Amino acid sequence: MKAACLDVGSTDTKLAVVDTGTGDLLSTGTHPTTLGTDVLHGVDALLAAAGPVDHVYCCSSAGGGLRLAVIGFEALVSADAAHRVALSAGARVVHIATGALTTAAVAALKNAKPDVVLLAGGTDGGEADTIRHNAHRLATARWKVPVVVAGNADTRDDIVGLLAGRGLPVAAAGNVLPRIGVTDPAPARAAIREQFIRHVIGGKRLSKGPRFGRLVSAATPDAVLTGVGVLARAAGGDLLVVDVGGATTDVYSALQPGETPQDAVAGVLWHLRTVEGDLGVRWNVDGIRAAAARERIAVGDGPLGLAAAAVTVAVRRHTRGGRDLRHVATVVASGGVFRHAEPAAARAALTPALTDHAGGWALPRAPRTTIDTTYILAAAGLLAGDHPDAALTLCRTLTA
Repeated sequence: MKAACLDVGSTDTKLAVVDTGTGDLLSTGTHPTTLGTDVLHGVDALLAAAGPVDHVYCCSSAGGGLRLAVIGFEALVSADAAHRVALSAGARVVHIATGALTTAAVAALKNAKPDVVLLAGGTDGGEADTIRHNAHRLATARWKVPVVVAGNADTRDDIVGLLAGRGLPVAAAGNVLPRIGVTDPAPARAAIREQFIRHVIGGKRLSKGPRFGRLVSAATPDAVLTGVGVLARAAGGDLLVVDVGGATTDVYSALQPGETPQDAVAGVLWHLRTVEGDLGVRWNVDGIRAAAARERIAVGDGPLGLAAAAVTVAVRRHTRGGRDLRHVATVVASGGVFRHAEPAAARAALTPALTDHAGGWALPRAPRTTIDTTYILAAAGLLAGDHPDAALTLCRTLTA
């Protein structure tokens, strides 16, 4: 059977056709994303060129992707855990609020224009007053933003009932910080994905009818993070992925679970994504130059020079706070700037980040570098649920 795996981005729509029985990559294609008319025009052009397929999977970051706001109890514990869960869910975190929301804080939250709010706070059986207060503030704000409730389990049913009773789209998830030192991202990540598909895709008016909303099963960064997890299994060791786009630079790391440091009160996310919304080689060139200047990093010539600086800055930010990448065995570069370059030049653009002794982070000791030239990671993430063996085989092409 053949599956078409589509990634609808803000600039390009990418297609990978995969044999779900063998995991073989049968064909790939790209088409400019047709934001000016209907994104399905570009999608359908790619599907027509691919020929008959048995199933279509699709992820999307078009229209700016998913904008998420995080509300937590206090920054060093539940809000920090919620923030890291949000970044792993394929969202761009546009606002973080901690403690009891005031009228001014609610106004700032609204001004951030999030697509979804992640409401957290308190360990299970722990402090409950703050999350109840914040739920009441959201319920009375005359604002119909979707909310994912992922805090103290003792308050969940009451808060969901309160928000739903005021007409807010709401979903319940397991606590992102059930106890000190333990972060549980999966339930909240799944709930955020559901809210993205149900409420956000249609709201961005990317397509005139409901078909596109039915096609999309994940935000692109969410699908890629799932693909990174599959690739980590294929590689058999710690993994670093850098995805440089026109507007953002995303960094993903997948580490083998080990002992949680004693000072990690919010636990450790062994699979983590961070997004740098000011680093892009098309729309945010000025952001790269400004960030590189602050970090005292030289910016080279051309697109790859910009990409090298963006990667160095983004990896520094990803690792601040103690992310340990010393045992990373494989580094993968993704994004059009790498795919369209000569392989040797693309790999060379990773060298500044991997020899960044001034960055204050523990460098990978002897990593292998490779370029995702065929859109494998998003496709593997889309296939992982229904066709895990095919996804794993597909990822092995990056580790061969």
